[in-house]
Amino acid sequence: MAIRVAATLRLADHIVAGLRTTEALAEVAGADRDVLRRLLDHLVVAGVLSSAATGVYDLTDMGRYLCDGHPDDMRSVLDVEGAIGHAELSLVHLLHTVRTGEPAFAQQYGLAFWDDLSANDERAESFDAQMGARLAAHAPAVAAGYTWGRLRHLVDVGGGDGSMLMAILHNNPDLRGTVVDLPGPARRAAKAIAAAGLDHRADVVAGSFFDELPAGADGYLLSSILHNWNDEAAARIVRRCADAASGTGSVFVVDYFNDQSTLTAGDLRMLCYFGGRQHTLEELGDLAAPTGLRITSVLPAGRMSIVELRAPR
Repeated sequence: MAIRVAATLRLADHIVAGLRTTEALAEVAGADRDVLRRLLDHLVVAGVLSSAATGVYDLTDMGRYLCDGHPDDMRSVLDVEGAIGHAELSLVHLLHTVRTGEPAFAQQYGLAFWDDLSANDERAESFDAQMGARLAAHAPAVAAGYTWGRLRHLVDVGGGDGSMLMAILHNNPDLRGTVVDLPGPARRAAKAIAAAGLDHRADVVAGSFFDELPAGADGYLLSSILHNWNDEAAARIVRRCADAASGTGSVFVVDYFNDQSTLTAGDLRMLCYFGGRQHTLEELGDLAAPTGLRITSVLPAGRMSIVELRAPR
């Protein structure tokens, strides 16, 4: 929790900016000076900070993970005022989830994760920003991990700010694309696509992946989507993609299928946050089977995998 508080108060960024004393950090962070000093001293013992003089602090190599812009993006994940850090506090109720099968988030906060996002604009913006950063981080590997150029039209279902689709389009100049997402992300995707000069090959549709999707494309992409939902909801999303593909197109699921540590830790997080599941390949196959889709290929994309599902011909 000391590290989470440091991330929330952006102490690492303030230290990098030259504010290294207790007094300066307390002022910029809006914190009690005495209590902040005690927190900072503990962070020195924990190896996050170093201190060559009383009341003066610097970052260790570990502490640099808490800087904004670090490739691992730990600060925003640990920020307890952001969407994911806020959700992680519900893990204190993991025992409740194990005993009942119910999400821990509602036990902690009295409402479901998605309802909480709808009620809090700042956390919703935080969630969208974190998901956009995650998409952008994985996009190059996904864009290079499959021969997307063999498709004519790819629909990125729940595609957020369009980062993933744009990376794929940049690599495949003859491919057209569509982002489908809720109105907020859809507006951001439209702006990003236009700014990238791709609006002649890509469009954006505001809508839910629980509803009818644009039909007739030969590819439907679900990147880090299904794990956010319980099996019933995830099956409905796959069904919408299968219906839109009309038996001739492919559905692509991008997620952590081969990274065991991410698979198990992510599975418990998804379960506690919103009753979701980090699927194994076998579970994904079972989920898709009622739609007539079958797994036809599994390709590596960095730490993630691209799984292609098609109806038998």
